[in-house]
Order: sequence, then C-alpha cells, then structure tokens
Amino acid sequence: MDIKQIQDLIRFVSKSGVNEVSIEQENFKITIKTNQVATVVNATIPDVQQFSAAPAQIAAAPVAASAPAEPVADTSKYVTIKSPMIGTFYRSSSPDKPLFVNVGDEIKQGSVLCIIEAMKLFNEIESEISGRIVKILVDNASPVEYDQPLFLVEPI
Repeated sequence: MDIKQIQDLIRFVSKSGVNEVSIEQENFKITIKTNQVATVVNATIPDVQQFSAAPAQIAAAPVAASAPAEPVADTSKYVTIKSPMIGTFYRSSSPDKPLFVNVGDEIKQGSVLCIIEAMKLFNEIESEISGRIVKILVDNASPVEYDQPLFLVEPI
C-alpha cells in the first residue's frame, strides 16, 4: 500500500463515520481509529528500516484557533486551500531555504505552496487555482488535520 492509498483510506474513514478500520496484507498492517477529537493511524511495515519495530503512531489533535492577526473583511470571494492529509505543515523545504509563498504572492495552478510531512514522507502541496495569497492560516512546523484550511486565495 503506497502513501496515496493510505491518504485516500484516511479520507474515506474520516468521512464515512466508521470508528475503526484494519487492513492486513503480506508485509503491511494498518489500523485507523477515529472519533470526534482525533484520528489515530497505526501502521507496521517490517521491511522498511526507517520505521521502528513498534507500530508508528500519528495522532492528530485539534489545533487551538488563535486570534487572527488582522481581520479579513469578506472571505466569501476567497478560495480556501485545505490540507489533503494529516501531518506537519512546513512553509519551506528546509529552514535555510526561502519560503514557498508569502501573503501577497501571485500563484499559478501547480505552484508549490507548502510541504506536509506525513509518516516521514514530505508531500508538496500544489495550488489547484491561480490567484493571490491573501492569508496563511497555519504557522510553520504546526500539526494539521485533514481538510484543515491552510491558505486563503483570491482567484485571478
């Protein structure tokens, strides 16, 4: 099972209302448990060195909402870009590299906006629309939930 299939499975489980799903294949076992507070994923992959012998656990708890730095008057004209997965949000590929986008930057469809690290894999999140970044809704190196708003974009 590859990371895309795991992400799709997590999305399906979170939307379906099922409390627990377990899948066991030849060298792979995954259990996804959900409730209203968090989603927990346990995966055991014995042939991959980067994982320990114990199951790797990713627990995503809700992120406390902080007060907005500056109010955005009418958000109905903006498009919200949401997280396609659970993981850790990064604004650049490494601490010494420039940020992918800043408020006010114009982006095109396919532009890399950020990276979300999930299960030791770094996933580039690309824009699905062209526009201008109005607001970045998540702090760098913060945990994010599936479907959590990341950016507000004014379409061009």
